[in-house]
Amino acid sequence: MKKEDNIPHKFESLADAYRAFGLAKPKHPLIGVLNGPDDISPMLVPHQNHVLSFYKISYKPKLGGKLKYGQSYYDFDEGGLLFASPGQIIGANNNDASVCSAFTLLIHPDFFLGYPLAKTIKQYGFFSYSANETLHLSEEEKATIMSIFMMIDTELSSRIDDFSQDVVIAQIELLLNYANRFYKRQFITRKPLNNDLLQKLEDLLNNHFDNENALSRGIPTVAYLAEQLNLTPSYLSDMLRSLTGQNAQQHIHDKLIEKAKEKLSTTNLSVSEVAYALGFEHSQSFSKLFKTKTNLSPLEFRRAFN
Repeated sequence: MKKEDNIPHKFESLADAYRAFGLAKPKHPLIGVLNGPDDISPMLVPHQNHVLSFYKISYKPKLGGKLKYGQSYYDFDEGGLLFASPGQIIGANNNDASVCSAFTLLIHPDFFLGYPLAKTIKQYGFFSYSANETLHLSEEEKATIMSIFMMIDTELSSRIDDFSQDVVIAQIELLLNYANRFYKRQFITRKPLNNDLLQKLEDLLNNHFDNENALSRGIPTVAYLAEQLNLTPSYLSDMLRSLTGQNAQQHIHDKLIEKAKEKLSTTNLSVSEVAYALGFEHSQSFSKLFKTKTNLSPLEFRRAFN
């Protein structure tokens, strides 16, 4: 395979994407709805990895096949709702070009200019989730999402007037808010699985802080823990927040303070030595975090404990 074949193709506009699917140009240059097999032949699904310059929201029905997202492949046999934001690399597996969406909504960021959604859309963490963290929908939830897709499609197919963009923006916000609700439900209904992930996270943190070799790598980051759990950092934090009320960074800090208290109360190590043993380069940073979390300096804690 030539090196050039590995370079993702970048779709600069919706018109570029429509051409790739063998479609006429979109009715609106900044937003469009693709209605699955009615619009796209499976043979026209791009095989090459590609980078989007727009937001993409797709519902994948119960179809065989795999979709590449980043460095991983996700099996869409059960179907689900997938979100992607500008700059992400996605693409179909060359051997599974039959993966297709029932609905795909493409939105260029410029469509949101002048609306609060231009900023608030970045607050929806699921746009940075990976494909293996797709939103699985119940039949009732699927009906709700499909109805919003159809409303947007109907509005875009109607005669444009002064209210058209306002209406479509409101419909997109409705879609995103339902997705947010359904993701929270997914966290709750998958508690057994998520509790298992929580235990694995606990084990990772314990192993890190108990292993002197691991300490040479410094304090574990959210990105490192997420990678070990095969999750994205945002999904890990959102999942933890739904289970415990704390995000991943707070879990790291809590474990760090727990280990610090243990060392301060059971050893004669100096504060600087405790800080180094926990992965801090500078003891001042450790003391500041410890004071923030406990309202005591490390020395005050040691004296109070004794």
